[in-house]
Amino acid sequence: MEVLTSRVLLRSGDPERLQHFYRHQLRLAVAREYPGGVVFYAGNGLIEVPGHLTADTDPAVEPSGALWLQVRDIAATERELRQARVEIAREPQTEPWGLIEMHVRDPDGRLLIVVEVPATHPLRLDNR
Repeated sequence: MEVLTSRVLLRSGDPERLQHFYRHQLRLAVAREYPGGVVFYAGNGLIEVPGHLTADTDPAVEPSGALWLQVRDIAATERELRQARVEIAREPQTEPWGLIEMHVRDPDGRLLIVVEVPATHPLRLDNR
């Protein structure tokens, strides 16, 4: 199989609210818009919030999966998110595996793991 591109589709009971969050609070750049849907750039990946694929959601059930979003400077990102009134679910902390991670949730409760890779971490040093 030859994969040319990929994207994550986020189904939501309220796609407009979710689109607003990714566009105005996280301030992701828009790759494309179509009637009812928006595709956002997310580094070298894409996040799509389609209006036509609404979720059959039970509010007591947390959405499955999580998004891992790498940033250059987690402290600056935390300040930016707080200014945009994004609630920080877990403050940035260095994990045992060496990454600095902060958790936020989108309006549907989906976990977003915001990550800074320190300069000395193997992810930056190992260029196989």
